[in-house]
Amino acid sequence: MAATASAVETSGPSIDTLETILNVTYTWGYTETREKLRDLYQKAKRGQWIPEDVLPWHHQPDLEKPMGPEHLLPLFGSDVYAKMTEREKRQLNVETSAWTLSQFLHGEQGALLATAQLVDSVQDLDSKLYGATQVVDEARHVDVYNRYLHEKIGFSYPCNTHLRTLLDMVLTDSRWDMKFLGMQIMVEGLALSAFGMIRMNTQEPLLRDLTAYVMGDEARHVAFGVLSLRDYYRDQPEKVRAEREDFVYEAARLMRDRFLFQEVWEKMGLPAKQCMDIALNNQGQILFRQILFAKIVPAIKKMDLLSDRQRGRFQELGILHFESAPDPFAELEREEAEMRRRRESQAPTA
Repeated sequence: MAATASAVETSGPSIDTLETILNVTYTWGYTETREKLRDLYQKAKRGQWIPEDVLPWHHQPDLEKPMGPEHLLPLFGSDVYAKMTEREKRQLNVETSAWTLSQFLHGEQGALLATAQLVDSVQDLDSKLYGATQVVDEARHVDVYNRYLHEKIGFSYPCNTHLRTLLDMVLTDSRWDMKFLGMQIMVEGLALSAFGMIRMNTQEPLLRDLTAYVMGDEARHVAFGVLSLRDYYRDQPEKVRAEREDFVYEAARLMRDRFLFQEVWEKMGLPAKQCMDIALNNQGQILFRQILFAKIVPAIKKMDLLSDRQRGRFQELGILHFESAPDPFAELEREEAEMRRRRESQAPTA
């Protein structure tokens, strides 16, 4: 069933230009090889997939059905939610689903732009080669989320101000390591956790399969960031490490505050500030926001950016306990196994 009252595009300007400074680095040492990055590049080549071939685009989602359990809806349990009619609750589900997927779409475009910058600025050939495969990945992700939103739901939301702030910070910073830290670790790591929650909870076949394929790519992307940065900060002066820790903390706060659905409440004519406060304190949403950092915290620890000062700030955010979660390479192995299983199940039989 297609959206009705909500089927209005709510996007901002179609073109928005940032002024950036970026060094472009040639690499003439073609025989030098970073073995783990070269291995990741080989995995990326084998892991390419064509959306038209592997996803059930013929399926039309039933927008009356929630994307996940009702208790995860941001207003669940509140007086505002209790006063809603069943029709309004169904509309709330459509709007929050469209908002969430729209932010994924915008984040993927940010990743596309940032990774293209990395191909220019990284200093070794294996990083350039792998980065080029990620550019292809990100273009595919923009394509599939754009298609799902506009063909299956019928509309999208503009980029949330907190996400836009982080994307601008990453894209306008001239330092290559800050692009890795902001995009590969923070944005991609958070997306990997969010996609895992959706894949686990959604009953919608197209969205479930789309999410699974994207997750296979994202696991490689986070591993790329960790491989590139895990030894770099160990040799940097304390001032540099402290500045990077501050950036990570600010990015974590932006990502936490991003999931308050302000644009949804304004569009539906609900009291925006009250609804944002409800979403901030909703137990299901608190759990969701915390789980988003399950892939980020162990990656930050692996890169030696989890000092006692940072541990205290992560404790304040309620995410420190994820420091013992599986590292990104364990996630990569799981996603590769899942991708092999899916391809084998779709292979034609003799």
